[in-house]
Amino acid sequence: MPVYIRKHPLEIPPPSEKDWIKKDEEENFFLQDPDQIFDSLPQPFRMINKLVTLVFEQAWEIIEKKEALREAQTLKVQPKLYLPTAEFQVMGRANCLAASGQHVFVGLSTGLVVFSMPNCKRVCAWESARLEICAIRTSNLGNETHLLVTVDEMGLARLFYFYKDSLLLIKVLNEVEEISKRNTCVEAELSQRGDYAGILLQGNTEAWLEIYRLPKDSWLKETDHAQAAAVVSSFRERRFSQASTKSLELPGEGSAETESPMSANRVETKLSPPVLLLKVRSPKPLTGSTFKSPLEALMKIDDGSVIGLGQNHVIKDYQWEQQDAIFRSTFQKHLERESEPDSKEEKPSHAVFHFLLPGRILQIGPEIKAQPDVPTGITVHWNGSHNLCLYLLTRPSKEKMDAELKPDTVWPCAAPITCSAVTSCSSYMALACEDGTITVWDRSLGFPLAVTALPEGCLSRTIHFLQTSTAPTDQLPRPKVQLLVLCTDGSLHLVIISGPRESRTVLLADRSEDPDQTISAVAPIPALPGAVLVFSWDGTVCLTDTAAPRPVCHFITPPSHTVASPWQPVFTVDTTNHGLLLRGDEQQQQAGPRTQTKDKQSSIFLFNFDSYLSMEVFPAVPEPPPESLQHLPWVERCDIFFRDRLQRLSGLSQQVPKCWSQLRKHAAALQRESRKK
Repeated sequence: MPVYIRKHPLEIPPPSEKDWIKKDEEENFFLQDPDQIFDSLPQPFRMINKLVTLVFEQAWEIIEKKEALREAQTLKVQPKLYLPTAEFQVMGRANCLAASGQHVFVGLSTGLVVFSMPNCKRVCAWESARLEICAIRTSNLGNETHLLVTVDEMGLARLFYFYKDSLLLIKVLNEVEEISKRNTCVEAELSQRGDYAGILLQGNTEAWLEIYRLPKDSWLKETDHAQAAAVVSSFRERRFSQASTKSLELPGEGSAETESPMSANRVETKLSPPVLLLKVRSPKPLTGSTFKSPLEALMKIDDGSVIGLGQNHVIKDYQWEQQDAIFRSTFQKHLERESEPDSKEEKPSHAVFHFLLPGRILQIGPEIKAQPDVPTGITVHWNGSHNLCLYLLTRPSKEKMDAELKPDTVWPCAAPITCSAVTSCSSYMALACEDGTITVWDRSLGFPLAVTALPEGCLSRTIHFLQTSTAPTDQLPRPKVQLLVLCTDGSLHLVIISGPRESRTVLLADRSEDPDQTISAVAPIPALPGAVLVFSWDGTVCLTDTAAPRPVCHFITPPSHTVASPWQPVFTVDTTNHGLLLRGDEQQQQAGPRTQTKDKQSSIFLFNFDSYLSMEVFPAVPEPPPESLQHLPWVERCDIFFRDRLQRLSGLSQQVPKCWSQLRKHAAALQRESRKK
């Protein structure tokens, strides 16, 4: 048995309450462990010992969790890995991509480049020094003609016209003579067929939206005439050069071979400028009324057929202050402390807008002939606003652009709108609010299809409509609408709506504890129903089947490259050729010299979905069912609506007696209560 000898003289330390022995334990107390002969550590060493032990235990718990996750990953069935099928070599840094038809448009740090999809070769370019393209939107006009709108780092929006392997600059939409008066473009959009373009501009004090009508038919005629003139001009130059060569030949000498000075540059064509159609300003913050009487406020209201934005009210400033004081005194315990309670409400600076095809929600009137594939209106919602504003694109020509434009329809929501989405055929529209609710509207009928709520604590960041399959799953009714919702906490949800009261939410991916596995972006694939591309911070590109749900495969870059900026990947989904275009950067060698980003060569990798066997798990794109109205003209839609209404009359007539009986019972109950009083 070891013997412990003290080095210092024996002193009795002041015992702590924790070290005291209870009275019933004093008789049977004895040391079972010789190491307990040591006295307990004094303060502050005892607290330090506790903290070190706590840190060690917490670190050990984290290690155990990571080991468990690693073992679970190894036990999972690893999805197949697919390399790209083609590669585009780009000089410089590719900031954005867009695919339209058989062409790929790449925004670089030095301009814009066009590639051909079949042979991966460069077609043409529009280059400018110190000009970095940050965003591209395209619209296919047919016959290898495309319309482009770009936004650069300086906030300039440019409109391009691609026609027969040539790229023409039509106009800089927000160009001004004085740089100090220039407004910054933060967002640009094109309608599907290139009939309209919209840009969101920000000034020093406000933001507004400009909608342009694009004369695409005139542009086609002007480019045809310009090309014919270029052919005639080159032919005349060739004839003149041949005649001058023959006249300069000396007798007895052989004629020298000379190249004809045939110009390789195309003739510059000046196309007709777009026409400014609408100018939608951000809504003013609500303030106290300046009207002296209710009659004066009533004169500012139109016919009163639609709900307004609430600007023409008769509430004074002192009334709002009194109500605010009463509210704060009543709910003072539940209100958070504000750093600046007297801060004024600022104007919204960002908006989301969509072009809408003809529908029953936005009435255009019988005097206007609307085409099924041409937009008739737009929807706009500003950040922090509860209202969704709808504007008609058929405006009177005498209307002033500088005048305050009032919305034709206003949809008030219970909470501020965070994001929205519209199907390609404009049949359905989804609105996500800050309170976690999502409302899906059926625009063909003019009624909300369903209202659903996300799990508590989830806030929508982006929403996308998915292509639904005709085959029923799990013996459930075929869903009408499927929504893919990416939340701010990194979780991914699938909202399935089968009817007005038939909706359910499926969790596809929970919030990851590993930061590298956080979802950075998602993208549905229209050609593969139920297929979704999920991008993670670690550079993983996973193709997920939402019907299962399970990962199908991973798209990887070659070993010499990595996915560029995986937290904000540069990619686009080619709906025409069924492929994914993804930017990859070459890995830097530690021993070699570090090259600059601008001089480095980027690669655009093409993943053709038709080349991989794993795509067979997805069903084919279903054809529109006979009852679908999205591809029918407006006149045929009205006929179908009337027939459906007549067929439902019999069911409505059976429901009328039931409703009347309920009303009689309710009236009788009210009479009894009134007699008791």
